[in-house]
Amino acid sequence: MYLLFFLVWVIFNGNLTLEIAVIGLIVAAAVFAFVCAFMDHSIKKEVALYRNAAKGVKYVIVLVIEIFKANGYVMKMILTEREEPVPALVYFKSDLKTKTGRALLANAITLTPGTITVMLEEDDYLIHCLDTSLAVGMSESVFVKMLREMENVAKQALRGERRSNSNGNW
Repeated sequence: MYLLFFLVWVIFNGNLTLEIAVIGLIVAAAVFAFVCAFMDHSIKKEVALYRNAAKGVKYVIVLVIEIFKANGYVMKMILTEREEPVPALVYFKSDLKTKTGRALLANAITLTPGTITVMLEEDDYLIHCLDTSLAVGMSESVFVKMLREMENVAKQALRGERRSNSNGNW
């Protein structure tokens, strides 16, 4: 959020000089301190956010690569003279803990050609696959592993936050 505050300051000023940057850093620090004091935010949460931001960029890159790979596979399936595709409904459970993680997984599955998320209830997924070969290993896909890793980073930050708050420290 600190960087966001600074970025908003620069955008509202319309240009960037050394003086505007220094004042912006100070104003962003003051607003960030206010948010930390009164809105249940902390530097540890900020660090976890930045760590997950890097992992989020990596996740988007992997998603785009997987979309291109699946596009190639589906085009090959349609354009070649092989046997008819055998559609399948696949049911699996995910061990992702957060609603955001589960929704991101459902969206990644739907964005990948050849698969559509039909239902998501808690940690239960129902996926329609264009062919049974697309259903293999869905519960342990690269998306699940990356989202699990992002959840672990956030959980560790929150665990450290609770520990420091229970000691009476900020």
